[in-house]
Amino acid sequence: MSQHPDAALIRRGYEAFGKGDMDTLGSLMTADVIHHVPGTNPLSGHHKGREAVLDLYRRMGEETKGTMQVDLHMVTVDGRGHAIAVHTLRGDRGDRGIEIQEGLFFTIVGGKISDIDQCTQDIDEEDAFWS
Repeated sequence: MSQHPDAALIRRGYEAFGKGDMDTLGSLMTADVIHHVPGTNPLSGHHKGREAVLDLYRRMGEETKGTMQVDLHMVTVDGRGHAIAVHTLRGDRGDRGIEIQEGLFFTIVGGKISDIDQCTQDIDEEDAFWS
């Protein structure tokens, strides 16, 4: 079975993220991409623009001293420019660890990611981890 181009795009993004390849990851996004992070922690909010989104990812890596891992479980698409990815986030920050399920809802325009809405299994746990 062949993979839908939107699913392939998201999988390439996860692969680049896992390798810390911000150049490739950035090339998969529109210049005005927005990543919406839920909660009330220092990373929460609307990160607008490719550089702001990449800075968010760099900061996550720095805050976890490189221990953060994201294991992709599945990608589903609707064929109309939307994809949902479900993954497990693991990492350590100071004396705290986290292992939590998350989902990302992507909007894809012109073959690039233009919007990312992040959802989490436990918003309070994520807030505590990143605060």
